[in-house]
Order: sequence, then C-alpha cells, then structure tokens
Amino acid sequence: MKRRVLLQGAAGAAFLAGGGGAAQAQSRAETLRYVTGNTINTLDTTMPGATRESFGLSMNVYDRLFTFGRKKVDDYWTFDPTVIRGELAKSYSISPDGKVITITLRDNATWQDGSPVTAEDVKWSLDRAVSAKSLAAPQFTTGSLTKPDQFKIVDPKTVTVTLDKPDRLALANLCVPYAIMVNSKLAKKHATADDPWAQEWMKTNTAASGAYIVESHKPGESTVLRRNEKWTGGPDGALPNFRRIIIQTVPEFATRANLIERGDADLSIDLAAADLPTIEKSTKAKLVSMPITNGFTHVSMNTQMAPFDNVKVRKAVAAALAYDDMFQASIFGRGKKLYGADWTTTPPDVSFPQPIPNKTDPALAKKLLAEAGHPNGFSTTFAYSVGTAATAEPLAALVKEALGKVGIQVELQKKPDAEFNTLAADRKMPFFTDGATAWLPYTYYFFYLYFTRPQRWNFSSFQSQKMVDLTLDARFQTDQAKYDDDCKQMIELFTAETPLIMLWQPNHDAAMAKSVDGYTYQFYRQADFRDLRRV
Repeated sequence: MKRRVLLQGAAGAAFLAGGGGAAQAQSRAETLRYVTGNTINTLDTTMPGATRESFGLSMNVYDRLFTFGRKKVDDYWTFDPTVIRGELAKSYSISPDGKVITITLRDNATWQDGSPVTAEDVKWSLDRAVSAKSLAAPQFTTGSLTKPDQFKIVDPKTVTVTLDKPDRLALANLCVPYAIMVNSKLAKKHATADDPWAQEWMKTNTAASGAYIVESHKPGESTVLRRNEKWTGGPDGALPNFRRIIIQTVPEFATRANLIERGDADLSIDLAAADLPTIEKSTKAKLVSMPITNGFTHVSMNTQMAPFDNVKVRKAVAAALAYDDMFQASIFGRGKKLYGADWTTTPPDVSFPQPIPNKTDPALAKKLLAEAGHPNGFSTTFAYSVGTAATAEPLAALVKEALGKVGIQVELQKKPDAEFNTLAADRKMPFFTDGATAWLPYTYYFFYLYFTRPQRWNFSSFQSQKMVDLTLDARFQTDQAKYDDDCKQMIELFTAETPLIMLWQPNHDAAMAKSVDGYTYQFYRQADFRDLRRV
C-alpha cells in the first residue's frame, strides 16, 4: 500500500524524473514513461530465464540483421511476418538452389561506442548464438542454423549463411529476440577461458548498436534509455521520436492503471481486464487492443493417457464445452474466437491458428462418450496455474460444469506456476488449460512446435507420423502450392484428431496517454519504443 500511495501521490514528479537530473532536463514531449508489471532481469536476452520484458528491452537496444515488417490492420498496427527487411543488413540474396544466403551490411552501421559494424562482428555473433549454452541455439535449429562453419566472412561488409537444404525459417530466425548482433571487440574484452562468449558480463552490460542506449539499469526497479543519435537501422534511417525512455516496474495492476489514467505514465500493457473499461472512459488515456494473432488459449488433453487416448473422448469433450460462456467469463469477450467455424473437414484457407468447427452440442458429446465405452462418463482432473488464475479460474469452473452435464466428473486443481510448468514439461497432466505464443507465426511452424516431438510445447503429447512428415516436407518445401497443400492437410489432421481444443486468441491491450501514437503489436508481446511518437 505504501508503494501505491507513493507512486500515485506526491512522487508523480519523481516517477517522471526516473533517471535523475538528466531525465529532468529532457522535455516532457521527448520522454516516454513506461510502467511494466514484471522485471527486466537480464540485458542479454539469450540467457535462460530471461523475462519477456528482457526480450522487449533487447529489441530496442540491440539490432539484428533483419526485422519483420509492420502493417496497419483495422485501427491498429501489427508486425508483418510476410515482410523481412534489413536492420543491420542493407540487402540479402539467396542462391538459386536456396542454400546460400548472402548478406550485405549497411555501410554506415556503427556500434554504440562509435566503431563500425563489420562482418567479423556478425560472424562472432552468429557463432555465439549457435555455440553458447543459451536460449538462442535451440531456436536457431528451427531454421537449420546449427554450427559456426555455416557462417563465412566474404569481405568486411559481407557474410554468407550456408544451409544443407533450403529452410523457410532461416531468415525469420534472424529476426527473433535471440538473434542479437554483438560488438565482438567489446564483448571479447570481458570474455574468459570459462566464459568465451562473455555471457556473465553481458547480463549487466551491453555491446549493442540499437536505437536506444542503456543509461541506467536497476533490476526489479527501473531502467532508463537514451536515444542513440547515430542509429540508422530504422525504415529510411529515421530516428525514433522519443529521446528518452523511463521504464519502471510496478507489480500492482491497479497502480499501473491509475498511473495511466491520471497521466502520470504514458504506456502500460497487460493490465487487468477489470481495469480496462476505466481506461477506455478516461479523458487522459486510451486503449489500443488487438488479438494476439500468433498465439492461442487452449484446453489440452494428454493423448497418451486414458481416456484421452481415445479420439472419441476428445471430441466428446470438445462438443460438451460451453464456448461462448467461457469466452465471456474468462476474458470478457476481448479477443478472437477460435471455435464455431462453419466448415467441417476442409478449412477455408491455410492460415493457422484459425477458427475450428467445434460447437457446443451436449447430445453429440454423450453419443461419442457411449461409443468410446464411457456411457456413464468418467472422472478426471483439470489443472491451471496460479499465474493464469484471473482468466483460467472462471474458465475451469465452466469446464467442470459443462462436462458434469454429460457425465464427466472433474476435480479442479490450481497449481503453483513452478509445479504446473514442470508437470507440463514432463507431460504428466491429463487435462489442463494454458496459453501459447509462437514467435514465428507460420502454419507449418505452429504444427511443428506444438504437435510433434516429445517436448515442452507439445501440450497434448500428440504422436502422429503423418504430422511429422507433413511438417518436415513443408519446412523444406520450395513449391508454394505444395507447401499450402501440406499446411491444409495439417489443419485437417488436427481437426480430425482433436489433440487439444482451441479456444481463442486473447487481446493484447496497450493502455497509453492519448498523446501517444504508433503502438505496434509485436510477436514477442512487448512494447517497441522505436515506433512510438507523441502527437
């Protein structure tokens, strides 16, 4: 309570000051004040345990070779994965056989210490991504980027990337938060025999070229950024609008909402749904909402555990759920429905996630249960995590109620986050709800990530050789028509087998001052300060 009073009351000016005297010297119009509920726990986003907030900071502080495009959809901006443009790269070309990517660096690209960005730096950065024990290596494997000898220096401004065979996600992987380009000369000064990639040093220091320079960083409290006046990585080389960014950790949902509503902060995301109507009515603030297009909320059934190893049981559960009631109770209808589609076996297009033809039909659920050998239903548990309780608890109550009507007795289990995540990783829960977000929102990648291999993100422990074959063919497929056919078959197989039940794509809500414009929904679900401006 003392913290809340402090932030809302007399210390409003202190919050604006954030980074001290230098921050006060900046004009109000040139400073963005951002409040976040979580902490930036490392400046090296590739480190295990890095928070999503660390990913967001990294995208603003570090450059990558490439970045996704940006497009306007309805009344909001979102990233565009169909467009890959250069950030540190000036251009690229792909050999006719699709195996060699030649990357040319921008002539005027410099590190934040003023030294030029060279092919040697890029080679070292890519070697670091695939060699160091970090989050980068497993992600890069999804684009066939696995070993240092794939990266070659041609001249001081040119690098080649060689693949064993064409991979649709090679370039896309160079856009993700882990694909940071590092000032190798600076980082090497802090490397040791035990730490050749300077990972310890980079947790609390940067060796970057990005749009913003870290001026101060207090984990769990605040981070202050100042604009890199020599940055040329934006579209047409334009600098960001804001000269200074003050990031402050404010755990309480209500406090963050009040700071925005009162005009004491400029931006906050992931506020509590109960606080959003007040923001919408505010005279000083506004709300920008858009579906998390690269994610989904789901109910999963472990396909390797009885009775959910029976597809008719899984389909019975899908027919029993009260979708619209859950949609309203869980997220107040703020999102895009992934149920209720009119098609039956053939999807209208090859996009994914897309609405699936699951509809509430208790009579069908009872019929399928009888056919599966459970005419009187069965008993099971349904789990959700403490961290998602605000939305998962009302959803779980409705799952219990709906399944009870068709004879399935459900015991609800609210589990601590660590226990829930461990059980999910070990695939030991029979029936639960969770959310998922894929950085690379391509249809084949969704199915490869969530429905193949015995790994954490295969929520339903789904095993299908046909799905494996389809994803592998699509991954290396150069014929667009054949790729589309593979994706269509994946969606059809998913619908027929119902390994999990798609519910919805919740909204990503960004609350901000009415004077702030240009907010873009990014695939890593954090604020990109580079696109924002004061109007």
